Amino acid sequence: MDEIITKIYRRLLQNGFEHTGSIENPSIILDTKLEGISLCSQAGRDYMNIYIDIKDGVIADIKYLCFCDPTSNVVVETLCQLAKGKSVAAAKALNKEDFIKAIGSDTELLCKKITGILELLDRGISRFECGVV
Repeated sequence: MDEIITKIYRRLLQNGFEHTGSIENPSIILDTKLEGISLCSQAGRDYMNIYIDIKDGVIADIKYLCFCDPTSNVVVETLCQLAKGKSVAAAKALNKEDFIKAIGSDTELLCKKITGILELLDRGISRFECGVV
């Protein structure tokens, strides 16, 4: 794990994971296991569920529950920070560079996890836009 991820993760441990939890009756539920997107390092034991509440075309709230590695925790926290308050279109337009800029690192492992979470988000928003929950 690189120094930047370690620093951010330690800060999350000290200050709390701001976006953990679930949302009752979310507009979108993303499940890495159901989607077949592995974001965490311990295959079989890990999971990540992301809950997104959309009101009037804007991501009003976004939370997650997970059992995963520190890098994945940093990536999902960053997703929540970047997406909350944005329009659905702006959230769907998030890209790897947005995450790299927000986190301050671009290691191969980090980029792999960013790619996975963006794919997960894209699938969820696409289903939402088509009316499939």
